[in-house]
Amino acid sequence: MALYVAPYVALYVALAVAGAGGVAAANAPERSLRPVTREHVFPPALPSFAPDESLRPRARPGRPMRKANAAAAPVAPDRAQVSAPPPATPAASDPVPRKRGLFGTSKARICGDKNLVGEEIAPVPGRLPGCGIPKDAIRLYEVRGIRLSTPAVINCSAARSLSLWVDKGLEPAVKRYGGGVVEMKVAASYACRTRNNRKGAKISEHGKGNALDLPEFRLKNGDTLSVARDWGKGRKGRILKSMHNSACGPFGTVLGPNADRYHQDHFHFDVARYRGGPYCR
Repeated sequence: MALYVAPYVALYVALAVAGAGGVAAANAPERSLRPVTREHVFPPALPSFAPDESLRPRARPGRPMRKANAAAAPVAPDRAQVSAPPPATPAASDPVPRKRGLFGTSKARICGDKNLVGEEIAPVPGRLPGCGIPKDAIRLYEVRGIRLSTPAVINCSAARSLSLWVDKGLEPAVKRYGGGVVEMKVAASYACRTRNNRKGAKISEHGKGNALDLPEFRLKNGDTLSVARDWGKGRKGRILKSMHNSACGPFGTVLGPNADRYHQDHFHFDVARYRGGPYCR
């Protein structure tokens, strides 16, 4: 009996398995249920919104970009590339290097004389016929270390004569009296006018830049040698007389208190030349 039933049981099991397989096949989805990539579900996002060009900063025209690590770290300057500015070069017109002068401005040695301190100026025009300084016009501040109370506008010829007189006349006359002369008072230099301001007279040497009027000389100790006050009186008078006499030669015209009423209080020196030699009174 058992042998008879066994074939039927095996057949039943086979039919059951086959039936189950058919049902499973009938209910299977058309596509696999395994996870799929997102591009099959949504359209790709990033590539469609990406910019056409890079967003990295660009270098400005003419200015190379710095590297990030170079900008972050300060770099010490190269000593070989850092140097002091070159020293100022004197202007071509300056005969010698410029120096600090009397009035705090930069002045030069002028007129080819190392003992004259001043500055060259433009030719001076005259408002009257015969006036003016057409060449070698200067503004003089100092002579052989002696200051001028007022800058004198004269020509180089008068300035060189003044330097020679200070060296050969003034300093030997004064010597060490009062500590020596430290300043010369200037009453007049260039002035476009006639002689002694007289109407119809010839043009004064002042009107040509040839002349200086000197009324007083200040000493180192504060004392003065005054032509108006000291002429003909004591030691100061003798010093002034010696100074006056020694100017005859360096200058072509030398006038003082003995000349006329126009020169009672000052010395007049100019470089006018005469056939008969210097005119000194």
